[in-house]
Amino acid sequence: MTLDLSLYLVTDTGLCGQRGVPETVREAVAGGVSVVQLRDHALDDRAFVALGQAVRAELDALHRAGGPRAPLIVDDRVHLVSEIGADGAHVGQADLPVPQARELLGPHGILGLSVTHAGQLEVAREHGRAVDYLGLGPVWATATKPGHAAPFGPEGLAELAAASPWPTVAIGGIDAAGAATLRGTGVAGIAVVSAICGQPSPREAAVTLRQVWAGSAQGVSA
Repeated sequence: MTLDLSLYLVTDTGLCGQRGVPETVREAVAGGVSVVQLRDHALDDRAFVALGQAVRAELDALHRAGGPRAPLIVDDRVHLVSEIGADGAHVGQADLPVPQARELLGPHGILGLSVTHAGQLEVAREHGRAVDYLGLGPVWATATKPGHAAPFGPEGLAELAAASPWPTVAIGGIDAAGAATLRGTGVAGIAVVSAICGQPSPREAAVTLRQVWAGSAQGVSA
């Protein structure tokens, strides 16, 4: 599967509200989201699987109807990827180590790794082809991930992206205005949470973000 990191959605169950995560994901992908990461630390494994399968069903239905094919990535819980029917997983520095995650996923599953500073990037190099992409962040402070590392801003992002041997996606406090600022930093795309999950229309928010990232629209607050 070709991995298009240009507009990467990380879900937030609370921000999705009454609309729910599956419908939010469907609308966002229809609007241009290219990758979906399912994240919910509050759910137990059983509830997380049920949510993931519901999201998978929406993505498959959208694709069958002629819509885009967006990979589904599971945050942290690599052991649930197969049961959900997801395409891969994303791990942080305190999650399952990359070698074990790759062993569980097999050779074809997508595996992303979070990096917050240059030291982690240097350590990550030893993983080689076990990793498919890096999530670099936080660029700016964000309320959607309490206890996050110190933000490094656009300049720090550009330095990390230039040093990475893998494709990279920026995350952390990014809205449409921020997306415009980050276009020249060398990352392959932007990852957002509240800029889509917290909006009245996830589809319209995704359309705006994709246009801004492509340089065909001005950056405005999403």
